[in-house]
Parts: sequence; structure tokens; C-alpha cells
Amino acid sequence: MPHDGGAHAGVSQLWPSEAGPADTGVRPSARTGPGEWALRFAGAALAAVYAPAAGAGELRLVDTAGSPLPGSPLPGSHLPERLSLAGRSPAAQTFRTGRPLWLNPEALSLCPEGGPVPPRIGASLGALPLGAEGDRRGCLVVVGTPPDTTDGFEPEQRRFLERYADAVTDLFHSGAGPHPPPALLGPALRSLGVGAFALVPDTGLIEADDTLLDLVGITPDDFDGKADTLLAHALPEDMHALMTVLEPSAQTSGRRELEFRVRCPTGETRWLSMSCRVEPAAGDRLERVLGVVTATPVLPRGTDDVARIQWLTAALDEAVTVSDVGQVVVAALREPLGADRVALAALQDDRLMIALLDPPQPAAWPEAWRAEWRSEWPDAPVRALPTLRSALSDGRMDLWPAGTALEPGLAEVGAGGLAVLPLPAKGRVAGICLVGWDQPHEFVPEERSLLTATAALVGQALKRAHAHDAEQELATMLQRSLLPRRLPELPGGTAVARYLPARRGLQVGGDWYDVIALSEDRVALVIGDVQGHSAGAATIMGQMRTAVRAYAMEGHPPDVVVSHANRLLVGMETDLFATCCYVELDMEEGTTLVVRAGHLSPLVRRPDGTAEEVEVEGGPPLGVVAEADFPMTAVELAPGTVLALVTDGLVEAADLPLDEGMRRTRAALAAADPADPGRMADDLLGDIGRREDDVALLLLRYDGMKTRPIRAGWMVWRLPDAVMHARRFTARILRRWKVGETADAVLLVVSELVTNALVHTQGSVRLDLMLRGDRLRVSVSDSSPRAPAKPVIVDWESTGGRGLLLVEAMSESFGSVPVAGGKQVYCEISVPPSPDGEPARTGFGSRPHPVGPP
Repeated sequence: MPHDGGAHAGVSQLWPSEAGPADTGVRPSARTGPGEWALRFAGAALAAVYAPAAGAGELRLVDTAGSPLPGSPLPGSHLPERLSLAGRSPAAQTFRTGRPLWLNPEALSLCPEGGPVPPRIGASLGALPLGAEGDRRGCLVVVGTPPDTTDGFEPEQRRFLERYADAVTDLFHSGAGPHPPPALLGPALRSLGVGAFALVPDTGLIEADDTLLDLVGITPDDFDGKADTLLAHALPEDMHALMTVLEPSAQTSGRRELEFRVRCPTGETRWLSMSCRVEPAAGDRLERVLGVVTATPVLPRGTDDVARIQWLTAALDEAVTVSDVGQVVVAALREPLGADRVALAALQDDRLMIALLDPPQPAAWPEAWRAEWRSEWPDAPVRALPTLRSALSDGRMDLWPAGTALEPGLAEVGAGGLAVLPLPAKGRVAGICLVGWDQPHEFVPEERSLLTATAALVGQALKRAHAHDAEQELATMLQRSLLPRRLPELPGGTAVARYLPARRGLQVGGDWYDVIALSEDRVALVIGDVQGHSAGAATIMGQMRTAVRAYAMEGHPPDVVVSHANRLLVGMETDLFATCCYVELDMEEGTTLVVRAGHLSPLVRRPDGTAEEVEVEGGPPLGVVAEADFPMTAVELAPGTVLALVTDGLVEAADLPLDEGMRRTRAALAAADPADPGRMADDLLGDIGRREDDVALLLLRYDGMKTRPIRAGWMVWRLPDAVMHARRFTARILRRWKVGETADAVLLVVSELVTNALVHTQGSVRLDLMLRGDRLRVSVSDSSPRAPAKPVIVDWESTGGRGLLLVEAMSESFGSVPVAGGKQVYCEISVPPSPDGEPARTGFGSRPHPVGPP
């Protein structure tokens, strides 16, 4: 095993020059992968196959495998090439009697022939027959060395070697002609599906053969020689046991056996058995762990039923949702029992609500089930399945062998055998589990005990998971009702948002975000975080989001919006406080005003790909000081800039300092592709594991206005001829903009809106005209907050109200919005294109114009 950072899967040469072919003349099996590790783990440093030579009265060595490592007690040792059939060698005795022969070091020292040459102190030997009486093909001889076989081969090693001998026998039978195949030991080992590995805990590097990689679901080309790469395929609940192999202690230095699960690339969960032991450091070689892995049950299981129930109890204790419980049930029953189908269903109002089917494909289940498959899983009334109804009524497990006459809805689930397990929980049946086999299956007593114990444990877990799912569904509905259902479409930009609840406790928190379209060219971005993770925090969050939106829509500047929200929270007399960042953006000019109340500063990604944190003056959190000041900071955005607002759940955790979290987020923001803001948001979230806090993220890509509007404004003085001057100003602007075709309609609208403002309000009145594309917007602002009221009934005797109805009829859109110090009544009128194409890009701008003759 190299220790310089290199690692690989498989080796090209398993035989040192001083052993094997040089001594026996027999070529070893050509194998790919470190197969000798599997033999060494089974205690065999050398393995050899002897076959009878026709008419010669002797056994001849036809294949060898294994390579004693430097420093072992058998350097240069080999086995004799020929043995007399009538002799007293272990191989000859086993061939004649047909019984395995196991010799410990003491017995082997007394053996006159057939042992390793030259003899070595401490070596053990095993001889196993190949074939049955009347069809004896030869003999398998294995030699063990300390410390693997200090007192001879152990029972577990013997069982594995016996299976190895059976595999060699199968290859003898598959060979053509009377002569044995040229390679036996290597192919036999691969046919067992036994993967082997050698792990160096100090470096985390591991050498694994192709069989092990195939069991885990990794191709040799994708394997980088790191143990973490293999561990990434294991299920999280089995990780603790596997870490004891990766980090062995003095208590785990002996032989270890454990079972674990891996998730294959196809999504299938596979049970694997591992046997391993620690090989102490020797000379320049570091301590390492040797082991073998196989799909259960190729190797004998290292756990009894008690241990399996203990594992099931621990796994169900960690299962939170109904889906989690279903996955544990499948892992515990389907593959270990060799079942073809497992179904888990909850009982709700006399209906079976399927929680999990394995396999999940509809074609694997009865036609009656597929007819009810209207969502992720089917559901069916209990009354349609008399067998299940009887089992649920009695609460007892039913085991139906092959050939039992069952209703069609169940017969196809387990034609070879069906186990019906009611799942009891606190005096009632919470659900049912079905386990089916296609081939005839015999229910042994051990399986009955396992199924009974499993049903009781799963029933309790299923009831608990249902309560959790109901609670989380309620929390999710509450959270969704308090956050925006969708974000508005913005001219000159694209906004996206993400929210992730905390993965502990009630999955509802105080983080919120909002995008508020203040006008056609102004937008407010808001993000905040209320202290705590509870329904109370979510309630305060909803109130704060509503308040901020209301204050913003009234037309207040950003500092006033945040100040009003602060006083509101102080007046609620709650112990909770909130942080907030409010950004108002002019989509036409790219100017922003930022107000920060105890919150994180925004991040920006410039068009050149650099990302930085915006320096923003800050005030205290909301709800702390009633008369706090919240200064505004102006920031300029160029087209192509991405603005990111985040909450602390994304950048801070128990093991992640805030500064480091912000640095990582800036790096991710710089590396992300702004062409797709949605994917960019997902890249920023990344894989943040088990979140301690909820996370809110709001992104805005500022593109700039494609069509820049032109504007003109007029301050209307309260004079007897004020409406006339407003009409003359409007006519002059329309001629300048070359939109005279709509002059009559526009002048009529201006007359009605200005007259209405002068008659029904006090204070200043302002007329604004804006042309963007094919729309002309007429806006009249006044100091009254009351929206204009259209008459309910208009008849011949009415003296007013017809003007607003006339404006509405002539406009594409009409309404009023609150602004600072009053309201703004607006309407939009379609403008036909000018005869020479684009309208003129000239105008008086936004400055007020004094009253005077046109």
C-alpha cells in the first residue's frame, strides 16, 4: 500500500519473484484486483489446487494463489508440485476420505509430507476435497501464517474456505474435457462476489478490488483511492459503525463483523456484509485494516436476530417522516428475507394510504392497484380487500404460503408467499405491512419472530411519523401563507428567492423576504429575520412583512419605512426582535437606497465577475429602540450587476464563523453564472447539510431598462386658468414627442384629472407625463390621501362624477397609488407609432415648470 498519497483499485502483479512460479513451475491465476487480501483475511497466505494425474497415482499442483508479504514467517515457501495418492500428506488423505482436514501448527509440525517447503514454525494448513464421492476432482490446500492462524483456522475462516472450495469445484465441472481449467483460484474467488480491501487509517487511503467497487456501485475509473469516496455511498444511519473501521481504536483492534447498506446509482438500497481486522504496523508499513465485503448472505451474517432488532429500533428512532419509516422497513425486510415486494400503508378512515412501495414501479404491482394510482402512491378502501380487513380486525399477523386462494388485489403481491403484518400502536392498528415472494417461500420460526417484532416497532414509529408529518404540513402551510406566493415581473431586472426551513424542531421560522413594485420603474427588495423558530416568530414575521409592504406602498422613503416598522414592533410588546435590510432600486437609473436594521449587508456581483460586500451604515434591530435612526446609503448598480440579500442561516452555523460564511458566499456568488438567476440561487444555497437555522435568499439581476422613458412635469398653480395652462403645456409636449394623434384624448384626460385635484383637494398639484414605447402615462399628484371616488349612480340630475368615468373609458388603465404626502391618480393611453418611426427623445425632463403663457 503506497503511503505517498497514491492509491489505486486493483494491482497488476500479485506474486513476488521469490514465491510461486519460480519454485513450482506452475503459473498463478491471472487475477485483476488484490484478491490475495480476501485469502489473507480468511487466514490463507498460500492456496493451491491439486488434481489427480491420469494413470500416475499422484496429485499434481495445477494452480496456486497468494503471496506471503515481506516479513511473514513463510518467505520463499511453496508447496510440493507432486504428492503421492497413497501417501500421508493432508491433500492425499482428504482426497481419499472426502473430508476436510484442518491442522494447527502443532499438528502440521508432525505431518511427514505435503506441508510447506521448507517447513515453517507457526504455520497452519487446511485441505478441502473438491467434488463429491464418485466425482472427486481434486483437493484445495491452504496454508495459514501467524497472526492470521496462530491456533489454526477459526470457524468463520473455515466456512469461507469451504465456500471457496465449492466455487473451485463448480469451475472444474464447467471445464471442457478431462483436464482442469488453466485458472481456478482467481475466477473462483470472483464468482463468490467477495470484494477485498486494505485500508491505511492514518492516510485515509484504501486499495479496493474491482468486486468491492462493483458492490458499492463505483466504476474503477471513478475511484480515487480515498475511503471517503466509498463512504459517500453508505446510508447515513450506518455511518457510525463504518467510522469505527476507518478510525479503529484499541477496543476495535480484533476481528470485526458488521452489516451496512449502500445506495446504488440506480437508487436501489443494497445490504453488504463486512468482516475486517486490524493488522499492526510492522517496520516501514503503517497500521492497516484488511477486510472483505460481500452482498448478504454470501458470508455468514455477523448479527443475530437480537442484534437485528436492536438495529431496527435504532433506525426507527432516527426515522422522522412516514417516508423515513418506509425506507427502514424496506431495508429491514426485503433483501434480508429475500422478498420481492414490500408495501407499507397507513390506515385512515377505512382506507389504506400507501406510504411506500418497493419496488416503486407500478408494473410490479397488481392491476387493481395500478387502477388506483392517481398520485405518487395508490390508495384503496379496506372493504375491497377482505384478507386485509380480517387481519386489521384481528390485529394478528397472517402468513399465507404459496397456492393460497387470495383476492386478486393480494394474490399478485406474493404468489410464492405473503406476510400480512398489522402494525399496532397504542391499542389500535396504525397501518399494515405486506411482504411478498414470487417463488415458493417457507416461513421458518426465526422469520415469524422477526416479523412479529418488526410489526410492533414499525407501528409505533408509523404513528409518531404521522403526527410529525401533520405538524410539519401545518407549519409549511403557515410558512407559505406568510411568504410571497410569487414575485412580480420587473422591467429591467429579474428577481428570484429561496426559502429553506430549519431541519430541527418545528420547520417554521422568522426569515422573510419580499419584492414590492412601487411603480413602473421603482422596486423595493426586503429581507428580514425575526428572532426564534416557532409559531410566534412566524406570526411576528407575517406582521412585519405586511407592515413593511404597507408603509412602502404609501410612498415613504426607505428610512421612514423601516422607522415605522420599528415603532410598530416596539408597540407590540413582544420579547422578540427582528433584523431587516430594505433596498429601494430605481430600475431606470440603477441607483439604490439601502437601509440596514441589524441585518447583514447586501452582496453584489459586478458585471466583471467580482463579488463584494456592500458597505452600508446600519441601525439597531427592529423592536429594540423606538426612536432609533436608520441612515440610508446610496449605491450605484450597472447593468449586469446581481444584488444578493441573505439571512444568517446561510452564512453562519455552530461550526461556521460568520466571516468565513460570508467569504464562501462571496466566492460562490462570483463563480455562479448570472445568466440563470434561479440556478444561481441554487448554487449559493449549495449543500448546507442539517440546517440549524432557516435560510432566506433574495437575488436581483439588474439588466437596466431596455426602453428608457421620457418625462415632462408641470407644477399646477391654483389660478383661475390653471387647467388651461395645464392643457397648453400638455399640447406642447405632445407635439415635441410627435404623438399628436392622441392629443384630443390626452387633453381631455388632463382637464378632468387636474380639475378634480383642484376642486377636491388642498395644497399643491402636479402634472407628470411619461412616454415609454407605445404608452403615454398621465399622472396628477395632490396632497390628499383619499382616493377619488367614482359615483355609484349616474343619471340626468347628477352634477359630478362623469369625468372619472370618462377618463376610465378612454384609458388602457386607470387608478391611484399612495405617494409621500398624498396620492397620485394616473391613467395610460395607447400611442400609435409616429409616421417616421421612433418618437423624439426630447422633453423638458422632470423639473417643474412655472406657470406662464405657452
